[in-house]
Amino acid sequence: MNIELRSDTFTKPTKGMIEAMFNAEVGDDVFNEDPTVSKLEQKLAEMFGMEAGLYCPSGTMTNQIAIRLHTGPQTEIICHKYSHIYLYEGGGIMSNSQASVKLLDGPLGKISPEDVEEAINPDDVHAPETTLVALENTMNKGGGSIYNLKEILPIKELCEKHGLKLHLDGARLFNALAVTGESPKDWGEAFDSISICLSKGLGCPVGSVLLGNAKFIHKARKVRKALGGGMRQAGFLAAAGIYALDHHVERLKEDHQRAERIGQILEQQEWVSEVFPVKTNIVIARLNDVSPAEMLERLKEQGIKAVKFGKDQIRFVTHLDFTDEHLEAFEEKVLSLRLQKDAE
Repeated sequence: MNIELRSDTFTKPTKGMIEAMFNAEVGDDVFNEDPTVSKLEQKLAEMFGMEAGLYCPSGTMTNQIAIRLHTGPQTEIICHKYSHIYLYEGGGIMSNSQASVKLLDGPLGKISPEDVEEAINPDDVHAPETTLVALENTMNKGGGSIYNLKEILPIKELCEKHGLKLHLDGARLFNALAVTGESPKDWGEAFDSISICLSKGLGCPVGSVLLGNAKFIHKARKVRKALGGGMRQAGFLAAAGIYALDHHVERLKEDHQRAERIGQILEQQEWVSEVFPVKTNIVIARLNDVSPAEMLERLKEQGIKAVKFGKDQIRFVTHLDFTDEHLEAFEEKVLSLRLQKDAE
């Protein structure tokens, strides 16, 4: 049995999702005439109480469009040093926006209001102008750690006090909301822009949506075009997003339960020195006396696929194609790995 745990981006469309895609009504979205794309954008905007949305090929594009609109040359972004926008978006902040970045530290990839306030630059000719604070929820490099609104609101107040914009990389935001039970509309009120990824926990093949006010999204559409993100009959893909929002949100709790069990299994292995707290669908294990390359190869021999996530860490991510049967097989195979090591 192949056990795919490298990422929740490896999911395949479900039967119901495929049917929705094939039955989609489509048009030309560059002309703003694809009804299914418009429906998806409106659906998410209404869920978060925001005025408008923009469908894009990826979360990297939605993040980079937002950053470009909130910043510019000689400005600066405040974010955590492990942020996706900094580590995993191809240097887009510099190449697309020519903005500087101030990187903060913090436990499990999260930053505090106190650190944010200290990081805001004074009005000084020697320093770039701070214009944006960017947060990530869930926090990928933090092992799927989550912010709750009580942690967010003081940062929002700081941004309002200093005239800064607040952006959320919400690639797995629905995973976070499945834990906190908080309202999407409350989150929409807290941010100037939000990026929602559909191709991770929600299981779509392609796509993310950028949310903001109508003026912001009008400008974002122009930036999307310049970045090559204008798609034509994109409604076939957008239909998958609508289906996922209707059918795949509640089931995210199942992914979290299976991830928690994976964490428990790994904690019992002698080749694991630490497992990050498992809050959502991401499990990060720190290795003991074995390199990530060696451990990944041994796992691969057992049909288990994971990824290197640091000099001594590997990551596992659960998703809708990872079932209880896969979980049982995972436990058996990991136990056999332990026995092999004991026998050596």
